[in-house]
Amino acid sequence: MISLLDENFSSLNIFLKQNIASKIFILVDENTHEHCLPTLLANMETDLAFEIIEIEAGEENKNINASVQLWEILADLEADRKALVINLGGGVVTDMGGFVASTYKRGIPFINIPTSLLAMCDASIGGKTGIDHQYLKNIIGTFAEAEHVFIYPDFLESLDFVQLRSGFAEMLKHGLIADAKHWKQLVAISELSVENLRPHILRSTEIKQEIVEKDFKEQNIRKNLNFGHTVGHAIESLFLANNQLLPHGEAVALGMIIETHISYLNQLTTEETSFEIITNIQKFFPYIDITSFSNNDIIALMLNDKKNANGAINFSLIEGVGIGVFDQKVSEKHLILALNYYRNLKK
Repeated sequence: MISLLDENFSSLNIFLKQNIASKIFILVDENTHEHCLPTLLANMETDLAFEIIEIEAGEENKNINASVQLWEILADLEADRKALVINLGGGVVTDMGGFVASTYKRGIPFINIPTSLLAMCDASIGGKTGIDHQYLKNIIGTFAEAEHVFIYPDFLESLDFVQLRSGFAEMLKHGLIADAKHWKQLVAISELSVENLRPHILRSTEIKQEIVEKDFKEQNIRKNLNFGHTVGHAIESLFLANNQLLPHGEAVALGMIIETHISYLNQLTTEETSFEIITNIQKFFPYIDITSFSNNDIIALMLNDKKNANGAINFSLIEGVGIGVFDQKVSEKHLILALNYYRNLKK
């Protein structure tokens, strides 16, 4: 369930009263510890004991070593199976916090309070938890739903512009795969700001939740949510392997451009529609230089994508604005043409 928090955090406090935990563990990174935790603690009403656990911020810290440390901390602090983990943070915190909670003692309850736009509209919703390993994004994880997701849009005021834009990519994706009206409203925004995005956040979360409720274990329609991610995750992983961090949303935006062009090459969309989509994405996101990555390197990483089966790359593509399709086979020829198409956009 998803709830918008009012200024008094009323729905969170009702949840805590109705779901009595033995102890509360609040997971933060150094950024949310400084900017968001004081607001949570000032409004959280509970007589239960709680502990603050801080991790280092950044995708590079979403790994098995950090997870082991968190398991050990929970054990040292005698967390039992009725303990509650509150993940207060962006996608790294909700992904890893959910993974650690869902595996500790075979699973303890957790809730998400996302603090970034990316986490609010995507990462914290849907029950996918995960960590990266050997530069492969979310290659280890579980399906485990949060008991509740509480969204407090005012936390977005603490974000820098790059992080805000990163989350916007997932909102655009939701429109492209499921809601043409949502897409049109988003691309009509003149300037990316918290004020301009706030009215559209709830609809974006609803789109994802509606899809997840139909297909929790990603057997069919939920695969549409991976639009832009097959290519995007591969590029993101290559940057990570070179000790460079590419914001997730920028990788997804790049992936959506390339996969929109693949949709055109596969005769799923018209040239006019694909051009309109790509132009609108370019309006908000910078060009990413991928000339140093070979097609073979990119394709090799895409072969590791979790959606694949029987050694074939399965793409989630679009038939038009608001219409996603999944389990699409793409020839290597079309894939290379689309990668080169993106490389030539800079010229």
